[in-house]
Amino acid sequence: MSFKRLEEVGTVIRILGIDPGSQITGFGVIEQIRGRQHYIASGCIRIAKQPWQQRLQQIFESLSKVIVEYSPTAVAIEKIFVHKNVASALKLGQVRGVALVVAALNQLSIAEYTPRQVKKTVVGYGAADKAQIQHMMQVLLKLSGLPQRDAADALAIALCHGQMSRGML
Repeated sequence: MSFKRLEEVGTVIRILGIDPGSQITGFGVIEQIRGRQHYIASGCIRIAKQPWQQRLQQIFESLSKVIVEYSPTAVAIEKIFVHKNVASALKLGQVRGVALVVAALNQLSIAEYTPRQVKKTVVGYGAADKAQIQHMMQVLLKLSGLPQRDAADALAIALCHGQMSRGML
C-alpha cells in the first residue's frame, strides 16, 4: 500500500477536538488544508446542576448539535488519566463515553491523545499549564483573544490530531 502526505494530495480535514468534563466540556473545531490549520469555532458546554443522567444527556445533545453545525470529518478526544479522586475519574469516563458514542453514531473517525501528548505537540513541553495552552492557541490559530480554558484545551487536542495525522493518508 502506498501512502501520500496529506498536503501533497490537498486533503481537507475538519477536526472536532473534545475536552471532556463533568461540569464543562470544551470543544474546538479546526480545518486542516494542505498542512495548515485554520480556526473554525470553539466553545464550552456548561452542564447545568441536575441529576447525573440528565447531565450526560445534555452533553450528548450539545455535542450532537456541534457535529451537525460544523460537520467534522474526525474527532479527537483527550484520553482519561488517573485522578486522585476515583469518583471524579469515573464521571469523566462516562462523559468521554458519551462523546465517543456521539462520534460513533455520526460515523466519524476517533483519535485519543493523552494530556501530555497534546501539550508536547502544541506547546513543546509535556507539563505545560493551561495559560500556556491558551496562549499557544491564540498564536497558532491567529485568534484575536485568548480562548476560554476548556475551549483552548479542545482546540489543542484538535491541533494535536492534525499534526499526528498530517503524515499519511
